[in-house]
Amino acid sequence: MSYNISFHQQSAFHQTPVIPFERDFNEEAFSMWIGENWSLSIWCAAVYLLVIYSGRCYMVKRPKFDIRPALVLWNTILAIFSIFGAARTVPEAIFAVRHHGWDFSVCDSSYTGLWTCLFALSKVYELGDTLFIVLRKQRLIFLHWYHHVTVLIYCWYSYSERIGPGRWFMVVNYSIHACMYSYYAMKALQIKLPRFIPFTITTMQIIQVRGWPLFILGGGEAGGHFRNDFFYLEPFL
Repeated sequence: MSYNISFHQQSAFHQTPVIPFERDFNEEAFSMWIGENWSLSIWCAAVYLLVIYSGRCYMVKRPKFDIRPALVLWNTILAIFSIFGAARTVPEAIFAVRHHGWDFSVCDSSYTGLWTCLFALSKVYELGDTLFIVLRKQRLIFLHWYHHVTVLIYCWYSYSERIGPGRWFMVVNYSIHACMYSYYAMKALQIKLPRFIPFTITTMQIIQVRGWPLFILGGGEAGGHFRNDFFYLEPFL
């Protein structure tokens, strides 16, 4: 089965009003750059781990920083970005399923575009989450920094290989982060929210990491068509 449908002709981005900077973005140039330089993500991860380790050592005998305003701004930026990302990628995924079928939505890489590129780059920006934990002397668990490191490398490498399932990984991640960072921003503002909200967000995160590979592989023929064995590392992210 072949999926060679042009992104610019078939993508939902071009079935709805397109923002000028989306239309003018040179996706081909970025794809070439990240294809040649995806290994920079490994160096970024190494620097990240070094900074976090050094930061924790630095903070051992120092009082925690009161950086609530910066935390509010940080989470608000990520919340707005994720909301826009979800608003632009969810319709594309729905369009792909409605007009070309489930297998196409999983196997074809025609989803690449501005918001896919921003998604990959945002994984570098999101490393800053950990800095707030270190400077506020909060508990830093293994899964936190491990997840940041592996997702960064996974996204950059997978983008360079244009794997089909990346469409759904991106859509789900954007959507969950839109909820998660909105919650973090409100929490930093000391806005009281119902207890079920953090529980729901945590459940969504678990489903994303553990459930979506099975969800995709269960989609008929799709499991046998996409290439890139790196996809199977996703459950370990």
